[in-house]
Amino acid sequence: MARRCEMCGKGPLVGNNVSHANNKTKTRSLPNLRSVHAVVDGSVQRIRVCTRCLKAGRVTKAAHGASRRAGASA
Repeated sequence: MARRCEMCGKGPLVGNNVSHANNKTKTRSLPNLRSVHAVVDGSVQRIRVCTRCLKAGRVTKAAHGASRRAGASA
């Protein structure tokens, strides 16, 4: 499973830790991803989105138990 936001495409960043002696070692900073139930194209799906997208309102979160209620409304 990729460490990538399914809304904005944000992924890991790569850089260097630089010591006082100017030694360089690779480092990765990962996006803050959360797995949420969201409404995607009219159906409830579990997607992995970054907290920035959640805070900005780019994701419509599903109501609690909405996926079970949809099948039991007959």
